[in-house]
Amino acid sequence: MRSEPTDERPDPVRGHDPGAVARLRELRAFLLDLDGTLVLGDRNNHGLTPLPGAVELVDALHRDGVGVGVLTNGTARPPDAQAAVLRRIGFDLADEAVLTPASAAAEVCVAAGHQRVMVLGGDGVSGPLAAAGIEVLPPAGRPKVDAVLVGWFREFGMDHLEAAANAVWDGAAFYSASQSLFFASAEGRAIGTSRAICAVVTDLTGVRPIIVGKPSKHALRTALHRLGVRPGELAVVGDDPELEVPMALRGGAFAVAVNSGTGHAGSFDKLEARRRPHLVVDGADELLDLYLSGA
Repeated sequence: MRSEPTDERPDPVRGHDPGAVARLRELRAFLLDLDGTLVLGDRNNHGLTPLPGAVELVDALHRDGVGVGVLTNGTARPPDAQAAVLRRIGFDLADEAVLTPASAAAEVCVAAGHQRVMVLGGDGVSGPLAAAGIEVLPPAGRPKVDAVLVGWFREFGMDHLEAAANAVWDGAAFYSASQSLFFASAEGRAIGTSRAICAVVTDLTGVRPIIVGKPSKHALRTALHRLGVRPGELAVVGDDPELEVPMALRGGAFAVAVNSGTGHAGSFDKLEARRRPHLVVDGADELLDLYLSGA
């Protein structure tokens, strides 16, 4: 049964493509970004606070039996720990609803037959790999490994960089959780560590990393598997013009851009039509209003 609006509001569809708004009610699942879309935290991804309308949006989707997934490019926490944090601040999300690049990396590594992986990062990076039966090694010395995975790792130093470079020189596959320059925080744009670390390793080895987080096909494929839907049945919602929208459009999903994080109202103005999102909203609160408008 579809949710009903609970109060009187101005027409929320005004200024939006009615066809795109109507599509919201036809989708079977929503894949939501975290930082800048649902929450804002500090530069260490702590102190998360829900953005206006975010908790209510998730609740409305649940009430209507629509699948809800959260896909963040952050790997500071394992997915189950991230889900627990989100529940504490009001989001009704099961552990399995939260995905990170490490979730996709685990699928990719298993499919590739990687048995030993060097991880530059903490439990948030290594946890999903270990759960998939992969032996995780720290970035130290010169062990024989099948792959190197770089994630959230603000503590990195020269020894870690050297270990990763040696592994790639020795033939290990090279993966990055994210190549984003920034992520949205309450303090403004914060630099992502994966790109910084990978830049050094690439400069040394000449090998570019394979991205397993957004906007890669690996991340979208993992989310589709988890939610049990086809691309055309999925809305991908996010704030970064270089992540969620390109991933959605390349994968055949419905792309929704929010202006509450990294992006802004003019982020897509100069792009050709085929590269623009299907819908642009100020934030989760406006998306909720549009969703309820079709009830």
